[in-house]
Amino acid sequence: MSLPREVIPGRFYMITRRCTQRQFLLRPDAATNNAFIYCLGEAAARFQIDVIMPSVLSNHHHTVVYDRPGKIIEFAEHLHKLVAKAQNALRGRWENFWSSEQMCLVRLVDAADVLDKVVYAATNPVKDRLVERVHHWPGVNGLSALLTRRPLEAVRPRHFFRPHGPMPVRVSLELVVPPELGDPEQIRHELRDRVAAVEERIAADRRRDGVGVVGRRSLLRQSWRGQPVSHEPRRNLRPRLAARSVWSRIEALRRNREFLAAYRWARASWCAGATVAFPVGTYWLRRFANVPVMTSTPT
Repeated sequence: MSLPREVIPGRFYMITRRCTQRQFLLRPDAATNNAFIYCLGEAAARFQIDVIMPSVLSNHHHTVVYDRPGKIIEFAEHLHKLVAKAQNALRGRWENFWSSEQMCLVRLVDAADVLDKVVYAATNPVKDRLVERVHHWPGVNGLSALLTRRPLEAVRPRHFFRPHGPMPVRVSLELVVPPELGDPEQIRHELRDRVAAVEERIAADRRRDGVGVVGRRSLLRQSWRGQPVSHEPRRNLRPRLAARSVWSRIEALRRNREFLAAYRWARASWCAGATVAFPVGTYWLRRFANVPVMTSTPT
């Protein structure tokens, strides 16, 4: 059983989810790109989630979001369910689409941590030496849309959703820089500079090593049944938060320990038959067992 997670409105996260067996089930093509944007836009609208940066590689995705209403779990559950069903229908598959391991949901504590993860997600195809520049990536990458404030558009995938069903015919997903991060124009300018710096650094590394990139044509020709030949890292740490500032990290870890201690005490008392209020941020038992939760917000 995993540790309980404190879910509080107004937090930034990076979601990462990998395909089963590291297969290229999200390999870029027109139908896959459209389906992912459609599912992401529909889920974001349904749960009022601000999407900052989606980045979809052939066998995993990173998506940086701002969870204004405190519905990150419902959002991620809905998004991954829709993508899995739509892609399985597209590929003619029936088995599980995502890896059996839990999704990686990392809380981003400060604005600097959010920008770090946005740059990380955006430049993922460059750092993996798949393409030379971010805009060369043929799959879903929200950097250009975020910088130019151009919405990502998608239509309802015909290979899965009913023509006259309740799902929207068209989805327009606007990537946003929430005001909680600072001045949006300044943030966009910083992101543009940082991404360019990463591209130049990786290009210098490739020249030094004498290697090239996979390239768009080779990527598009890959079989979706394929998988990387590199060794899969196992038993790595799965962090729940990211904080560049030492003091912010210490404070976030302290608060998490306090939440876990309060949750465990409340759960033990509740299992013993007592009526107790669970700490703010309790998610699963509040949603599925209707337990009482304290009303005060942690400082």
